[in-house]
This record gives sequence, structure tokens and C-alpha cells, in this order.
Amino acid sequence: MEATSKRVGDSVSNKKDKKSGEKSADTVPPMDEEEYQLRKRLPRKLPKRKNDIYVNMQSNFKGQLERAQRILDAGSNEVFIHGLGHAINRAINIALQLKARGLGTIEVSTNTSTVELIDDLYPENDDVSSEVQSRNNSAVHIRVFRLSS
Repeated sequence: MEATSKRVGDSVSNKKDKKSGEKSADTVPPMDEEEYQLRKRLPRKLPKRKNDIYVNMQSNFKGQLERAQRILDAGSNEVFIHGLGHAINRAINIALQLKARGLGTIEVSTNTSTVELIDDLYPENDDVSSEVQSRNNSAVHIRVFRLSS
């Protein structure tokens, strides 16, 4: 199995590279849903601490918000909220809700990153070998903390 940085289904690019001026003819054959079954691996997570919250789209928004609020109310001076892909907006919303509830006593600090995700392509028949594809996804890491008085 060979890892590729191109996504299956990408089309041929005939545009010129701005730096080299050469045309790019890299192709990845489109994924045929009858030939492959796509399985997305879970992303690697940062070490889990008591004050880390990994936001996703399946969990209840109010539940995630209340969990973050409980961490701050329990005496912790900071909580870290992590969001990946579609959950970035939700993570930002949670941080802003906490800041608004803090009435000027809470501040936020935001960092962004790119996370490499791996997908496995399993063949539906024996004629084709299994493949691995790599793709990048945006992530946000928000530190919500109490201001010193």
C-alpha cells in the first residue's frame, strides 16, 4: 500500500505552476464506488487533559457548552476547546458563548492548524489492491481562560 497526498477523485490539472511555469499533469483516477469502499480513519488527538474538550457535530451543543462551563466553574482557570473540519464553527461558538457568559472576566486565545487525515480504500473485488489516501483538514484550538484580577 502506498500513501498518496492526492485525493482520489481529483481531476487532471492543466494549469501552469506559478513558480516553475510548468504544466502539471498529475492524475489520480476517480474513485469508482463499485470498486472501492472508503473508510475514514479517526484523526490523531492531542493528549486528553481534564480541561480539554474535543468538539464534534454529533454531540449536543448545549451539552458541550455546559461541560466547558462546569470545567471553568470547578476552579480551573482555563479550558481548551478543539474543533476539526465542520466542527470549527461550533468550537468558536462555544468559546464565544463562554466569553459572553463571563461578563468581561474571560478571554480567548485561538490557534489554527492543519491536520493530516488518512483514508483507507478497500477493494470490493480481488482485481484491485487496497489503497491509502491522505488529505488535510483545518483545525482550531481555542484556549478560554479567566483574566487575573
